[in-house]
Amino acid sequence: MPKIVTVTATDGSTVEFVDEMKASGGMKDVYFSPNRDYVVAFFRGKADAALRERLAVITGTYRERIMNQPGGEYWKKLFCWPTTTIEHNGRVGVVAPFYESDFFFKFGSRNNDMLGIQGREKEGKWFSSPSNRNKFLDPRELGDWMMQIKLCLMIARAVRRMHAAGLAHSDLSYKNVLIDPTTGRACLIDIDGLVVPGKFPPDVVGTPDFIAPECVMTAHLPREDPARKLPSISTDRHALAVLIYMYLLFRHPLRGDKIHDMHDPHKDEELAMGAKALFIEDPQDASNRIKLAHVKPYELPWKDTERLPYQVTGPYLSELFARAFTTGLQDPASRPSSDDWERALVKTVDLLQPCANKACEQKWFVFDNKTKPVCPFCRTQFVGPLPVLNLYSSRSEGAFRPDNHRLMVYTNQSLFQWHIDRDVSPNERLTPEQKKRVGYFLFHLGSWYLINEGMHDLTEVAGKAVIPIGGKVLIEDGTQLLTSKKPGGRLFVVQMVNQ
Repeated sequence: MPKIVTVTATDGSTVEFVDEMKASGGMKDVYFSPNRDYVVAFFRGKADAALRERLAVITGTYRERIMNQPGGEYWKKLFCWPTTTIEHNGRVGVVAPFYESDFFFKFGSRNNDMLGIQGREKEGKWFSSPSNRNKFLDPRELGDWMMQIKLCLMIARAVRRMHAAGLAHSDLSYKNVLIDPTTGRACLIDIDGLVVPGKFPPDVVGTPDFIAPECVMTAHLPREDPARKLPSISTDRHALAVLIYMYLLFRHPLRGDKIHDMHDPHKDEELAMGAKALFIEDPQDASNRIKLAHVKPYELPWKDTERLPYQVTGPYLSELFARAFTTGLQDPASRPSSDDWERALVKTVDLLQPCANKACEQKWFVFDNKTKPVCPFCRTQFVGPLPVLNLYSSRSEGAFRPDNHRLMVYTNQSLFQWHIDRDVSPNERLTPEQKKRVGYFLFHLGSWYLINEGMHDLTEVAGKAVIPIGGKVLIEDGTQLLTSKKPGGRLFVVQMVNQ
Protein backbone atom coordinates (compact mmCIF):
# COMPACT_ATOMS: atom_id res chain seq x y z
CA MET A 1 0.00 0.00 0.00
CA PRO A 2 1.66 3.31 -1.10
CA LYS A 3 2.19 5.78 1.69
CA ILE A 4 0.72 9.27 1.83
CA VAL A 5 3.27 12.08 1.82
CA THR A 6 2.44 15.37 3.55
CA VAL A 7 4.29 18.55 2.51
CA THR A 8 3.91 22.25 3.33
CA ALA A 9 3.51 24.23 0.10
CA THR A 10 5.15 27.58 -0.60
CA ASP A 11 1.88 29.39 0.20
CA GLY A 12 1.75 27.71 3.63
CA SER A 13 -1.01 25.24 2.79
CA THR A 14 -0.74 21.52 3.51
CA VAL A 15 -0.49 19.26 0.47
CA GLU A 16 -0.89 15.49 0.56
CA PHE A 17 -0.18 13.04 -2.23
CA VAL A 18 -0.03 9.27 -2.64
CA ASP A 19 3.57 8.21 -3.20
CA GLU A 20 2.83 6.35 -6.41
CA MET A 21 3.46 7.86 -9.85
CA LYS A 22 0.22 7.80 -11.88
CA ALA A 23 1.33 9.48 -15.10
CA SER A 24 4.46 10.76 -16.76
CA GLY A 25 4.78 13.48 -19.38
CA GLY A 26 7.61 15.12 -21.26
CA MET A 27 8.91 17.04 -18.25
CA LYS A 28 6.92 15.97 -15.17
CA ASP A 29 5.80 12.98 -13.11
CA VAL A 30 2.26 13.11 -11.74
CA TYR A 31 0.93 11.95 -8.36
CA PHE A 32 -2.66 12.01 -7.06
CA SER A 33 -3.98 13.44 -3.81
CA PRO A 34 -5.65 10.85 -1.52
CA ASN A 35 -9.18 11.86 -2.54
CA ARG A 36 -8.23 12.71 -6.16
CA ASP A 37 -9.32 16.35 -6.04
CA TYR A 38 -5.90 17.62 -7.08
CA VAL A 39 -2.62 16.34 -8.49
CA VAL A 40 1.01 17.05 -7.76
CA ALA A 41 3.33 17.18 -10.77
CA PHE A 42 7.05 17.06 -10.04
CA PHE A 43 9.57 18.35 -12.55
CA ARG A 44 12.38 15.97 -13.37
CA GLY A 45 15.90 17.01 -12.50
CA LYS A 46 17.10 19.93 -10.48
CA ALA A 47 15.03 23.11 -10.66
CA ASP A 48 16.98 26.27 -11.43
CA ALA A 49 16.17 29.75 -10.13
CA ALA A 50 14.39 30.74 -13.37
CA LEU A 51 11.95 27.82 -13.14
CA ARG A 52 11.23 28.55 -9.48
CA GLU A 53 10.58 32.21 -10.23
CA ARG A 54 8.31 31.45 -13.18
CA LEU A 55 6.25 28.95 -11.18
CA ALA A 56 5.95 31.45 -8.33
CA VAL A 57 4.64 34.12 -10.71
CA ILE A 58 2.23 31.77 -12.50
CA THR A 59 0.78 30.34 -9.26
CA GLY A 60 0.88 33.74 -7.57
CA THR A 61 0.57 36.99 -9.49
CA TYR A 62 -1.06 35.68 -12.66
CA ARG A 63 -3.36 33.28 -10.89
CA GLU A 64 -4.50 36.12 -8.64
CA ARG A 65 -5.19 38.39 -11.62
CA ILE A 66 -7.23 35.80 -13.50
CA MET A 67 -8.75 33.42 -10.96
CA ASN A 68 -9.30 35.58 -7.89
CA GLN A 69 -10.97 38.55 -9.57
CA PRO A 70 -14.61 39.02 -10.68
CA GLY A 71 -15.34 36.29 -13.24
CA GLY A 72 -12.66 34.03 -11.80
CA GLU A 73 -15.07 31.14 -11.28
CA TYR A 74 -15.72 31.15 -15.02
CA TRP A 75 -12.02 30.82 -15.83
CA LYS A 76 -11.56 27.97 -13.37
CA LYS A 77 -13.65 25.86 -15.75
CA LEU A 78 -11.52 26.77 -18.79
CA PHE A 79 -8.06 26.41 -17.24
CA CYS A 80 -6.46 23.75 -15.11
CA TRP A 81 -4.42 26.46 -13.39
CA PRO A 82 -1.81 25.39 -10.81
CA THR A 83 -2.55 26.72 -7.33
CA THR A 84 0.82 26.52 -5.55
CA THR A 85 4.26 24.89 -5.62
CA ILE A 86 5.95 22.39 -3.32
CA GLU A 87 9.40 20.85 -2.83
CA HIS A 88 10.05 17.25 -1.82
CA ASN A 89 13.23 15.19 -1.94
CA GLY A 90 15.01 17.89 -3.92
CA ARG A 91 12.33 18.12 -6.60
CA VAL A 92 10.01 21.03 -7.35
CA GLY A 93 6.38 20.37 -8.14
CA VAL A 94 3.14 22.19 -8.87
CA VAL A 95 -0.28 21.49 -7.40
CA ALA A 96 -3.18 21.65 -9.85
CA PRO A 97 -6.90 20.79 -9.70
CA PHE A 98 -7.94 17.34 -10.86
CA TYR A 99 -9.75 17.37 -14.21
CA GLU A 100 -13.55 17.51 -14.01
CA SER A 101 -15.48 14.32 -14.77
CA ASP A 102 -16.61 15.56 -18.22
CA PHE A 103 -13.01 15.26 -19.40
CA PHE A 104 -12.74 11.52 -18.81
CA PHE A 105 -14.07 8.93 -21.25
CA LYS A 106 -17.37 7.53 -20.06
CA PHE A 107 -17.68 4.84 -22.73
CA GLY A 108 -14.24 4.82 -24.32
CA SER A 109 -13.72 2.97 -27.58
CA ARG A 110 -15.92 0.77 -29.72
CA ASN A 111 -16.57 -2.94 -29.21
CA ASN A 112 -16.88 -2.79 -25.45
CA ASP A 113 -13.90 -0.42 -25.11
CA MET A 114 -11.45 -2.52 -27.10
CA LEU A 115 -8.67 0.05 -26.54
CA GLY A 116 -9.17 0.20 -22.79
CA ILE A 117 -9.49 4.00 -22.65
CA GLN A 118 -12.62 4.20 -20.50
CA GLY A 119 -11.82 6.48 -17.56
CA ARG A 120 -8.83 8.09 -19.27
CA GLU A 121 -8.69 11.82 -20.01
CA LYS A 122 -10.16 13.10 -23.27
CA GLU A 123 -7.02 14.40 -24.90
CA GLY A 124 -8.04 16.38 -27.97
CA LYS A 125 -6.08 14.16 -30.36
CA TRP A 126 -8.73 11.45 -30.03
CA PHE A 127 -11.31 13.71 -31.64
CA SER A 128 -9.34 15.48 -34.36
CA SER A 129 -8.91 12.76 -36.98
CA PRO A 130 -11.52 10.78 -38.94
CA SER A 131 -9.68 7.52 -38.30
CA ASN A 132 -9.96 7.86 -34.51
CA ARG A 133 -13.57 8.96 -34.77
CA ASN A 134 -14.76 6.42 -37.33
CA LYS A 135 -12.66 3.40 -36.36
CA PHE A 136 -12.10 3.60 -32.64
CA LEU A 137 -14.20 5.93 -30.48
CA ASP A 138 -17.60 4.92 -29.15
CA PRO A 139 -20.15 7.08 -31.04
CA ARG A 140 -21.59 8.21 -27.70
CA GLU A 141 -18.34 10.12 -27.07
CA LEU A 142 -18.46 12.14 -30.30
CA GLY A 143 -21.14 14.78 -29.77
CA ASP A 144 -22.24 16.77 -32.83
CA TRP A 145 -21.10 19.72 -34.91
CA MET A 146 -22.74 22.35 -32.72
CA MET A 147 -20.82 21.02 -29.73
CA GLN A 148 -17.59 21.06 -31.77
CA ILE A 149 -18.13 24.74 -32.56
CA LYS A 150 -18.91 25.52 -28.93
CA LEU A 151 -15.79 23.80 -27.61
CA CYS A 152 -13.73 25.74 -30.17
CA LEU A 153 -15.36 28.88 -28.77
CA MET A 154 -14.29 27.89 -25.26
CA ILE A 155 -10.70 27.35 -26.42
CA ALA A 156 -10.60 30.70 -28.22
CA ARG A 157 -12.01 32.44 -25.15
CA ALA A 158 -9.44 30.86 -22.84
CA VAL A 159 -6.59 31.81 -25.18
CA ARG A 160 -7.96 35.34 -25.43
CA ARG A 161 -7.84 35.70 -21.63
CA MET A 162 -4.34 34.27 -21.45
CA HIS A 163 -3.07 36.61 -24.17
CA ALA A 164 -4.80 39.59 -22.57
CA ALA A 165 -2.68 38.91 -19.47
CA GLY A 166 0.44 39.03 -21.65
CA LEU A 167 0.99 35.27 -21.47
CA ALA A 168 1.63 32.73 -24.23
CA HIS A 169 0.96 29.03 -23.77
CA SER A 170 4.01 27.95 -25.83
CA ASP A 171 2.64 24.44 -26.47
CA LEU A 172 -0.97 24.98 -27.50
CA SER A 173 -1.99 21.69 -29.11
CA TYR A 174 -4.43 18.83 -28.86
CA LYS A 175 -2.08 17.36 -26.22
CA ASN A 176 -2.67 20.26 -23.89
CA VAL A 177 -6.37 20.87 -24.46
CA LEU A 178 -8.93 18.51 -22.96
CA ILE A 179 -12.30 18.56 -24.69
CA ASP A 180 -15.72 17.04 -24.25
CA PRO A 181 -17.67 17.04 -27.54
CA THR A 182 -20.80 15.80 -25.77
CA THR A 183 -21.11 19.05 -23.78
CA GLY A 184 -19.06 21.53 -25.82
CA ARG A 185 -16.57 22.03 -22.99
CA ALA A 186 -12.81 22.55 -23.18
CA CYS A 187 -10.01 23.04 -20.66
CA LEU A 188 -6.42 24.21 -21.20
CA ILE A 189 -3.81 22.27 -19.25
CA ASP A 190 -0.03 22.41 -18.69
CA ILE A 191 -0.30 26.01 -17.58
CA ASP A 192 3.00 25.79 -15.70
CA GLY A 193 4.85 26.16 -19.01
CA LEU A 194 3.41 29.59 -19.82
CA VAL A 195 5.71 32.09 -21.47
CA VAL A 196 6.04 35.62 -20.10
CA PRO A 197 7.54 37.54 -23.05
CA GLY A 198 10.78 39.27 -22.17
CA LYS A 199 10.98 37.58 -18.78
CA PHE A 200 10.38 33.82 -18.84
CA PRO A 201 11.32 32.08 -22.12
CA PRO A 202 9.61 28.86 -23.22
CA ASP A 203 10.77 25.47 -21.98
CA VAL A 204 9.51 23.71 -25.12
CA VAL A 205 9.26 24.59 -28.80
CA GLY A 206 5.83 23.01 -29.15
CA THR A 207 4.10 19.92 -30.50
CA PRO A 208 4.58 18.86 -34.13
CA ASP A 209 1.55 19.82 -36.26
CA PHE A 210 1.10 23.00 -34.19
CA ILE A 211 4.53 24.63 -34.30
CA ALA A 212 4.44 27.86 -36.30
CA PRO A 213 6.41 27.85 -39.57
CA GLU A 214 8.88 30.48 -38.37
CA CYS A 215 9.79 28.28 -35.40
CA VAL A 216 10.31 25.26 -37.65
CA MET A 217 12.44 27.30 -40.07
CA THR A 218 14.78 28.52 -37.33
CA ALA A 219 14.84 25.42 -35.12
CA HIS A 220 18.43 24.66 -36.22
CA LEU A 221 19.71 27.88 -34.65
CA PRO A 222 20.92 28.11 -31.02
CA ARG A 223 18.21 29.31 -28.61
CA GLU A 224 20.32 32.39 -27.86
CA ASP A 225 20.48 33.42 -31.53
CA PRO A 226 18.31 36.53 -32.05
CA ALA A 227 17.16 35.08 -35.38
CA ARG A 228 15.71 32.02 -33.63
CA LYS A 229 11.92 32.26 -33.35
CA LEU A 230 10.56 30.85 -30.08
CA PRO A 231 6.97 30.34 -28.91
CA SER A 232 5.03 33.55 -28.32
CA ILE A 233 1.54 34.98 -28.62
CA SER A 234 1.89 35.06 -32.42
CA THR A 235 2.84 31.37 -32.56
CA ASP A 236 -0.10 30.58 -30.25
CA ARG A 237 -2.31 32.21 -32.90
CA HIS A 238 -1.06 29.76 -35.50
CA ALA A 239 -1.66 26.82 -33.16
CA LEU A 240 -5.15 28.07 -32.31
CA ALA A 241 -6.08 28.27 -36.00
CA VAL A 242 -4.82 24.72 -36.55
CA LEU A 243 -6.77 23.44 -33.53
CA ILE A 244 -10.04 25.01 -34.66
CA TYR A 245 -9.59 23.76 -38.23
CA MET A 246 -8.89 20.22 -37.00
CA TYR A 247 -11.77 20.13 -34.53
CA LEU A 248 -14.27 21.26 -37.19
CA LEU A 249 -12.92 19.48 -40.27
CA PHE A 250 -10.96 16.56 -38.77
CA ARG A 251 -7.91 17.05 -41.01
CA HIS A 252 -4.68 19.05 -40.76
CA PRO A 253 -4.60 22.29 -42.78
CA LEU A 254 -1.02 21.78 -44.02
CA ARG A 255 -0.73 18.00 -44.42
CA GLY A 256 -1.50 17.46 -48.08
CA ASP A 257 0.23 15.28 -50.66
CA LYS A 258 2.90 17.66 -51.93
CA ILE A 259 6.44 16.25 -51.62
CA HIS A 260 9.28 18.73 -51.11
CA ASP A 261 12.19 16.29 -50.78
CA MET A 262 11.77 12.73 -52.05
CA HIS A 263 15.06 11.51 -50.59
CA ASP A 264 15.01 12.93 -47.06
CA PRO A 265 11.77 12.51 -45.05
CA HIS A 266 13.08 14.73 -42.26
CA LYS A 267 13.87 17.54 -44.68
CA ASP A 268 10.53 17.05 -46.41
CA GLU A 269 8.71 17.43 -43.08
CA GLU A 270 10.80 20.47 -42.17
CA LEU A 271 9.90 22.20 -45.44
CA ALA A 272 6.21 21.18 -45.35
CA MET A 273 5.73 22.64 -41.87
CA GLY A 274 8.19 25.52 -42.28
CA ALA A 275 9.53 27.45 -45.27
CA LYS A 276 7.28 25.73 -47.84
CA ALA A 277 4.14 25.42 -45.67
CA LEU A 278 1.07 25.48 -47.94
CA PHE A 279 -2.62 25.34 -47.09
CA ILE A 280 -4.18 22.17 -48.48
CA GLU A 281 -7.09 24.36 -49.66
CA ASP A 282 -5.04 27.34 -50.84
CA PRO A 283 -7.21 29.16 -53.42
CA GLN A 284 -4.17 30.13 -55.55
CA ASP A 285 -2.06 26.98 -55.35
CA ALA A 286 -3.58 23.49 -55.54
CA SER A 287 -0.27 21.62 -55.42
CA ASN A 288 -0.78 20.48 -51.80
CA ARG A 289 -4.29 19.11 -52.20
CA ILE A 290 -5.13 15.76 -50.60
CA LYS A 291 -5.31 13.13 -53.36
CA LEU A 292 -8.37 10.94 -52.90
CA ALA A 293 -6.42 7.96 -54.25
CA HIS A 294 -4.38 8.09 -51.01
CA VAL A 295 -7.39 8.42 -48.71
CA LYS A 296 -8.75 5.44 -46.80
CA PRO A 297 -12.53 4.85 -46.76
CA TYR A 298 -12.82 5.58 -43.03
CA GLU A 299 -11.24 9.02 -43.60
CA LEU A 300 -14.12 10.09 -45.82
CA PRO A 301 -15.84 12.45 -46.31
CA TRP A 302 -13.55 14.64 -44.19
CA LYS A 303 -10.41 14.35 -46.30
CA ASP A 304 -12.31 15.08 -49.48
CA THR A 305 -11.81 18.84 -49.63
CA GLU A 306 -14.04 19.13 -52.70
CA ARG A 307 -16.92 17.50 -50.87
CA LEU A 308 -16.31 19.31 -47.55
CA PRO A 309 -14.27 22.47 -48.24
CA TYR A 310 -13.42 24.76 -45.36
CA GLN A 311 -16.22 27.07 -46.52
CA VAL A 312 -18.74 24.70 -44.87
CA THR A 313 -17.73 26.43 -41.62
CA GLY A 314 -19.56 29.55 -42.83
CA PRO A 315 -18.48 33.05 -43.88
CA TYR A 316 -16.97 34.26 -40.60
CA LEU A 317 -14.70 31.28 -39.93
CA SER A 318 -13.83 30.83 -43.62
CA GLU A 319 -12.41 34.32 -43.76
CA LEU A 320 -10.20 33.64 -40.75
CA PHE A 321 -9.01 30.26 -42.05
CA ALA A 322 -8.05 31.89 -45.34
CA ARG A 323 -6.01 34.55 -43.49
CA ALA A 324 -4.40 32.12 -41.07
CA PHE A 325 -3.29 29.62 -43.70
CA THR A 326 -2.33 31.86 -46.61
CA THR A 327 -0.67 35.18 -45.68
CA GLY A 328 -0.59 34.24 -41.99
CA LEU A 329 1.67 31.23 -42.54
CA GLN A 330 4.73 33.36 -43.24
CA ASP A 331 3.52 36.71 -41.87
CA PRO A 332 2.66 36.30 -38.16
CA ALA A 333 1.16 39.81 -38.04
CA SER A 334 -1.58 38.66 -40.45
CA ARG A 335 -2.81 35.86 -38.21
CA PRO A 336 -6.27 36.21 -36.66
CA SER A 337 -6.22 36.89 -32.95
CA SER A 338 -8.07 34.83 -30.36
CA ASP A 339 -10.59 37.73 -30.17
CA ASP A 340 -11.19 37.36 -33.91
CA TRP A 341 -11.87 33.65 -33.52
CA GLU A 342 -14.14 34.19 -30.53
CA ARG A 343 -16.30 36.74 -32.37
CA ALA A 344 -16.47 34.59 -35.50
CA LEU A 345 -17.44 31.48 -33.53
CA VAL A 346 -20.18 33.36 -31.64
CA LYS A 347 -21.70 34.54 -34.92
CA THR A 348 -21.29 31.08 -36.47
CA VAL A 349 -23.34 29.52 -33.65
CA ASP A 350 -26.16 31.85 -34.73
CA LEU A 351 -25.91 30.51 -38.31
CA LEU A 352 -26.41 26.89 -37.30
CA GLN A 353 -29.43 25.02 -38.59
CA PRO A 354 -30.55 21.56 -37.40
CA CYS A 355 -30.36 18.90 -40.10
CA ALA A 356 -33.73 17.38 -40.98
CA ASN A 357 -32.14 13.93 -41.25
CA LYS A 358 -32.38 12.36 -37.79
CA ALA A 359 -29.60 9.92 -38.73
CA CYS A 360 -27.14 12.71 -39.64
CA GLU A 361 -24.03 12.22 -37.52
CA GLN A 362 -23.29 15.94 -37.22
CA LYS A 363 -26.94 16.98 -36.69
CA TRP A 364 -26.21 20.66 -37.45
CA PHE A 365 -24.80 22.68 -40.34
CA VAL A 366 -24.02 26.31 -41.09
CA PHE A 367 -26.56 28.06 -43.34
CA ASP A 368 -24.91 28.42 -46.74
CA ASN A 369 -26.73 31.60 -47.79
CA LYS A 370 -28.61 29.71 -50.49
CA THR A 371 -32.33 29.67 -51.19
CA LYS A 372 -32.43 25.88 -50.82
CA PRO A 373 -30.10 25.01 -47.93
CA VAL A 374 -28.49 21.54 -47.89
CA CYS A 375 -26.65 19.82 -45.05
CA PRO A 376 -23.10 19.31 -46.37
CA PHE A 377 -22.51 16.29 -44.17
CA CYS A 378 -25.41 14.04 -45.22
CA ARG A 379 -26.71 16.14 -48.19
CA THR A 380 -30.24 16.37 -46.84
CA GLN A 381 -32.11 19.40 -48.15
CA PHE A 382 -34.10 21.61 -45.82
CA VAL A 383 -37.80 21.56 -46.68
CA GLY A 384 -40.29 24.29 -45.80
CA PRO A 385 -40.17 28.02 -45.09
CA LEU A 386 -37.01 29.08 -43.30
CA PRO A 387 -36.72 32.52 -41.69
CA VAL A 388 -33.33 34.23 -41.53
CA LEU A 389 -33.02 37.30 -39.31
CA ASN A 390 -30.66 40.01 -40.50
CA LEU A 391 -29.45 42.06 -37.55
CA TYR A 392 -29.15 45.84 -37.63
CA SER A 393 -28.34 48.14 -34.74
CA SER A 394 -28.69 51.84 -33.98
CA ARG A 395 -25.67 54.12 -33.77
CA SER A 396 -27.88 57.19 -33.46
CA GLU A 397 -31.63 57.56 -32.91
CA GLY A 398 -33.59 56.13 -35.82
CA ALA A 399 -30.49 55.21 -37.86
CA PHE A 400 -29.79 51.48 -38.20
CA ARG A 401 -26.78 49.90 -39.83
CA PRO A 402 -26.14 46.24 -40.73
CA ASP A 403 -24.11 44.32 -38.17
CA ASN A 404 -22.86 41.59 -40.54
CA HIS A 405 -24.66 39.18 -38.24
CA ARG A 406 -27.51 36.80 -39.00
CA LEU A 407 -29.63 34.56 -36.82
CA MET A 408 -31.10 31.34 -38.17
CA VAL A 409 -34.54 30.37 -36.92
CA TYR A 410 -35.64 26.90 -35.89
CA THR A 411 -38.22 25.61 -33.43
CA ASN A 412 -37.27 26.63 -29.89
CA GLN A 413 -34.36 28.74 -31.14
CA SER A 414 -33.70 31.21 -28.32
CA LEU A 415 -33.15 34.94 -28.27
CA PHE A 416 -30.84 36.42 -25.66
CA GLN A 417 -29.72 39.89 -24.61
CA TRP A 418 -26.74 39.79 -26.96
CA HIS A 419 -29.10 39.34 -29.91
CA ILE A 420 -31.21 42.39 -29.09
CA ASP A 421 -28.44 44.69 -27.80
CA ARG A 422 -25.25 45.28 -29.79
CA ASP A 423 -23.42 46.36 -26.62
CA VAL A 424 -23.87 42.99 -24.89
CA SER A 425 -21.49 40.15 -25.77
CA PRO A 426 -21.92 36.49 -24.78
CA ASN A 427 -18.79 36.04 -22.72
CA GLU A 428 -17.56 35.67 -19.15
CA ARG A 429 -18.82 39.16 -18.22
CA LEU A 430 -22.51 38.34 -18.64
CA THR A 431 -24.62 39.04 -15.56
CA PRO A 432 -27.22 36.50 -14.41
CA GLU A 433 -29.93 38.79 -15.81
CA GLN A 434 -28.22 38.96 -19.20
CA LYS A 435 -28.07 35.19 -19.40
CA LYS A 436 -31.86 34.85 -19.32
CA ARG A 437 -33.71 34.02 -22.51
CA VAL A 438 -35.84 36.90 -23.81
CA GLY A 439 -37.76 35.06 -26.54
CA TYR A 440 -37.98 31.97 -28.71
CA PHE A 441 -39.32 30.87 -32.10
CA LEU A 442 -42.10 28.42 -32.85
CA PHE A 443 -43.40 26.81 -36.06
CA HIS A 444 -47.15 26.29 -35.76
CA LEU A 445 -49.69 25.29 -38.43
CA GLY A 446 -47.34 26.24 -41.26
CA SER A 447 -46.30 29.64 -39.87
CA TRP A 448 -43.39 30.95 -37.79
CA TYR A 449 -43.87 33.00 -34.63
CA LEU A 450 -41.61 34.82 -32.19
CA ILE A 451 -42.77 34.45 -28.58
CA ASN A 452 -41.79 37.44 -26.43
CA GLU A 453 -40.51 36.50 -22.97
CA GLY A 454 -38.47 39.50 -21.90
CA MET A 455 -38.40 42.32 -24.49
CA HIS A 456 -40.30 45.30 -23.10
CA ASP A 457 -40.03 47.33 -26.30
CA LEU A 458 -40.60 44.61 -28.92
CA THR A 459 -42.40 46.36 -31.79
CA GLU A 460 -43.60 45.21 -35.21
CA VAL A 461 -42.41 48.20 -37.22
CA ALA A 462 -44.88 48.25 -40.13
CA GLY A 463 -47.98 48.23 -37.95
CA LYS A 464 -46.28 49.95 -34.99
CA ALA A 465 -47.75 47.24 -32.81
CA VAL A 466 -46.06 46.64 -29.45
CA ILE A 467 -45.80 42.92 -28.67
CA PRO A 468 -46.33 42.45 -24.92
CA ILE A 469 -44.33 39.99 -22.85
CA GLY A 470 -46.12 36.67 -23.22
CA GLY A 471 -47.40 37.68 -26.66
CA LYS A 472 -46.36 36.46 -30.08
CA VAL A 473 -45.72 38.00 -33.49
CA LEU A 474 -46.00 36.37 -36.92
CA ILE A 475 -42.69 36.07 -38.78
CA GLU A 476 -42.98 36.58 -42.55
CA ASP A 477 -40.73 37.70 -45.38
CA GLY A 478 -39.92 41.37 -44.89
CA THR A 479 -41.13 41.54 -41.26
CA GLN A 480 -39.23 44.18 -39.28
CA LEU A 481 -39.01 43.92 -35.52
CA LEU A 482 -37.53 46.56 -33.22
CA THR A 483 -36.33 44.66 -30.16
CA SER A 484 -35.15 47.57 -28.01
CA LYS A 485 -35.30 51.36 -27.97
CA LYS A 486 -32.03 51.65 -26.07
CA PRO A 487 -28.80 52.83 -27.76
CA GLY A 488 -27.39 49.76 -29.51
CA GLY A 489 -30.86 48.24 -29.73
CA ARG A 490 -31.35 45.81 -32.58
CA LEU A 491 -33.68 45.80 -35.57
CA PHE A 492 -34.49 42.38 -37.06
CA VAL A 493 -35.28 42.25 -40.78
CA VAL A 494 -36.71 38.86 -41.79
CA GLN A 495 -35.79 37.09 -45.01
CA MET A 496 -37.67 33.89 -45.88
CA VAL A 497 -35.83 31.27 -47.93
CA ASN A 498 -36.80 27.84 -49.30
CA GLN A 499 -40.44 28.83 -49.83
